[in-house]
Order: sequence, then structure tokens, then C-alpha cells
Amino acid sequence: KSVSLPINPFTLIGATTQSGKISAPLRSRFGISERLDFYEPEELKHIILQNAHFLDLKLSQESALHIARCSRGTPRIAKKILRRVRDFAQVHNNNIATETLVQQALEFLGLDEQGLSTVDNLLLKKIIENFNGGPVGLETLASLIGEDADTIETVYEPYLLRLGYLEKTPRGRQIPHKKLPELTRKFLGQNTLF
Repeated sequence: KSVSLPINPFTLIGATTQSGKISAPLRSRFGISERLDFYEPEELKHIILQNAHFLDLKLSQESALHIARCSRGTPRIAKKILRRVRDFAQVHNNNIATETLVQQALEFLGLDEQGLSTVDNLLLKKIIENFNGGPVGLETLASLIGEDADTIETVYEPYLLRLGYLEKTPRGRQIPHKKLPELTRKFLGQNTLF
């Protein structure tokens, strides 16, 4: 016996970051499939300034852009960083986030000018120091930095791959040849030709 329900017409929207894990029959039920891209710093700057207003935080355009550059192209991360900057400003400067205060807050959070975290930098540094740029296996790398291999693969690698600081090869992870001089200077303080 079938049951019919009086339901008004509706639109169903599905969102995932792992569409490959959805079965093909279910995936094919969605008529339109789109992909969202990462935000540019200028776009994120506007989101940050709007949220700063909601948080009652005084923030300059330049400071907002600085935060945007550290946000990995993701509004959720931008908002998270902004809340920490706001916390920092409340403690140090009465809800005024000067450029100096924003820089201090980002350093306190372990973020550099490209949004690389302490773990991102440690990962790259170990590949440079211990393996001359690689390749090195994921499990070995995980052991070296004290982080789970799955976490490295899902949390840290995507951004490093996107920036071109890391590449996956059949033999393991390595620093791309063109980035070796830059990262060698950064981590070892020397100019080395590879």
C-alpha cells in the first residue's frame, strides 16, 4: 500500500567536499552539479570588514586584507582568525585592531604572511632539513612532526599543494624543484642551488 503526502514543490540542494564518496546513482539524481572555488583576498576583505562591524571591532582596510591573505581563501577561516584578532584587541587595545596589533595576533596564532600555520611550516622544514626536499613517505613525515598521516593528508596538504610548496609523487611527498631555493632560504637561511 502506497502512501501519498501533500508536499509542496521544493528544491533539494546537496553540498559536499567529497563528491567522489557519494554513490554514482545518488550523485546522478542532482540535475546541476557545480564547484565552488576559493575566495580571492579582496573578496575576503569585504567579508572580514562586515564581520568586524558585527563584532564591534575597528579594523582598517589594510588590516582586513592582511587577515584575508592568511585565510586560505575560505570565509570560515577568515572569520575564525578575525574572532581571535578581536580577542587580542579586547585584551590589548580596547577593540581597535591596528595593523601592528593584527600582525602580533597573527604571529601569536602561528600564522605567517601566506597563512601557513606552525604545522605547515614544520612539515616543509622537515622535508628540507631531513630529506633535501624529498621525496619522503607520508608515514615517515607524520612520525617526524608528531601528527597523524590522515590529518596531514586532509588538513595540511591541500593548501600546501595549492600554493605549489608540496607535490605528491609515487615515491612520496616532495618540495617542487622551483620552490626549493625559496624554502631553503626560509628554513636554513642559505642560498642553495639544486
